[in-house]
This record gives sequence, C-alpha cells and structure tokens, in this order.
Amino acid sequence: MDKVKVVFVGTGGLGQQAHLANYAALDELCEITAIVEPRPMLAAAVAARYNVKQVYHDYEALLEKESFDAIIAPQQYRKHSIIIPDLLRAGKPILTEKPLCLTVEAGEELVRIGEQQQTRHMVGYHKRSDPAMEYAKACVEDWKKSGDYGKLRYIRISMPPGDWWMGADKPLMTDEPYPEGEWEPYSAQFSEQQNRDYDSFVNYYIHQINAIRYVLDEPYQLTFGDRSGVLLAGESESGVCVSLEMAAYHTSIEWQETVFIAFEKGYIQVELPAPLARQLAGKVSVMTDNGHGQPALTQPIMPNLSAMRKQAINFLAAVKGAPTGICTAKEALEDLKLAEHYIHLMSAYSAR
Repeated sequence: MDKVKVVFVGTGGLGQQAHLANYAALDELCEITAIVEPRPMLAAAVAARYNVKQVYHDYEALLEKESFDAIIAPQQYRKHSIIIPDLLRAGKPILTEKPLCLTVEAGEELVRIGEQQQTRHMVGYHKRSDPAMEYAKACVEDWKKSGDYGKLRYIRISMPPGDWWMGADKPLMTDEPYPEGEWEPYSAQFSEQQNRDYDSFVNYYIHQINAIRYVLDEPYQLTFGDRSGVLLAGESESGVCVSLEMAAYHTSIEWQETVFIAFEKGYIQVELPAPLARQLAGKVSVMTDNGHGQPALTQPIMPNLSAMRKQAINFLAAVKGAPTGICTAKEALEDLKLAEHYIHLMSAYSAR
C-alpha cells in the first residue's frame, strides 16, 4: 500500500477542523477519495475546498460503490450505535470520535461487531497522540523499566473548562438544517438528572479518564466522586493513586489542562494546548532527583505538530499495520464503564 485511500463519513464543523483538514494536509501519506455528507450544499462546498472528487449523501451508497482502505467517521457519539455497525461490517479500519458511544451496552455491541468482522476500530482520543503525551508515556515506561526514579506513585489530571476553540478558523457552514435521525437513547438504569450528568461527563471528561489509563498502562478503578462534580479519585491494579480535577474554576481565554505523573524520585508534567490549537504540541517538564548527580528540571522541546495532526499520522500508520498508541474500541469501552461508576459514586455520596 502506497498512499492510504480514506473516505469521510461526516463533514460537519468538527469533522472538517479536527479531522478533514489534517488528512488533507498529509497528501504524501493519504488520498481523500470520497466524502459522505447529507447536506448537498455543504457537501459541495467541502468537496471543492478539499479537492475531493466523489460525494455521497448517504454512507450506504459509498459502501456499495467506492473502493477505499480506511474510514474516518467523525459523527456525534450518540449517533455511533446507529451508524457505525454498518461501517464496521465493511471490514476496513475505521476511526470514530470519542467516546465510543453513549452507553456501556451499546459499546459492548460495537466491540462485538468489530471483533466478529475482524475490523480494526480505533477511537479518536487525540490527546494520546500529542507529541508531549507520547514523550511523557515513553519516559514513564523507561522509568518503570529501569527503576532509577523509584515506583510510580500518583497521576493527577486537571482540566478546568476554558477556551477549547482557541481562535480556530470557522469551518464551512450553510443554512441547511442539521440532518434528522435516530439518537442513542439514555440508559434505563439512571434517572433523568443522572443521565444528563453522565452525558455531560462523557462528552467533556472522557478524554481524561482515558488518558489516566494510557499513562498507567493498566486498569484502574474509581473510589470517590464528590457530589459537586469537581473531583474524582481512584487506584490502579498495582496501587497507583489517580485523580481528576474538573471544573474547580473556569478560564475565559486560556486552556489550562495538565497531566502530572509522580514517581518517588521525580515527576513528569505535561501542559496540553486547547483541542483545536493548530501546529502546537504540549509542553513537558521533567524533574529528576534520585541522589545520583545534580537534581534537574528539564523541558524538552516538542515538534510544531498538533495532537490532531499526529493522530491522523498515527491512524494512517495503523492502517498499514504499524503499532501506534491510538485507542482501540475495546479499551474505549472501559472508559464508559468507569463513567457509569462515577455517576453511581456521585449519587451515593449525595445520598449521605
């Protein structure tokens, strides 16, 4: 396989900005051969901007007529359980947005179909592909293997709400109505308020739930969730303490997301940029103080490469069979299970 032939199922605002624009810029690695967009005027405008020759208004026609190597399907996650099964049955590698879907039950069905069809289903937790996160992950693995800085003790992620748009250019839009269609229903196990809380949580903080496991490289469980929605805490299989600080405060024109990884004799801290920041990786700080040599605080320079662009590079590499850090659907299912548990923890604490 030379250039990977990719097709897009969905070219709405985030589909354009987070995905389509990045694959279009990687024309030495891939060719966008077709798009699916049910809004005719938007489809024509997007195809013209990105020089895409084939346009379809439903994915069934694309699957019937088009030859391709991989699918990027940037759909709203409550559409996943309705649309993605048919795409999985095409048998081609597919990237969908996070989270895997809304509920655990629907996620289990998506994983089952993917495994049955032997389709590689990857989920777009793009922060894992940020060069700063990849650097931190490699550093963690090296420290765990060498033991030079003691045991991994603690992981803390903080992400207060802020300006995630960060001045990004507006996508192509028309005045056509948003396509109607079925949405995945809320879970029967939760009350109306619990479902709203759960939906909000998986929409906004599922990235961080996933990032904790990415750094740990092992399962973890949640042990506490406060009723105000500011803090959750947990523990990994090997006993590493983890926490996620959420909306303790808000910022209006900044993005202040940090990942703090503490060993006994050093730490790694990542400062991540806003999700739509272009050509900008996170920043890494590494502190070492193990009694051998001078204690040091270093800040390696990251490439001018955004997490979204690197995710596109990683997905194309995965299509060709290379190992990458992109999340699988099976792992993404664990995030939904943790999110459900978090709602139960919040409810139990509130009932005291």
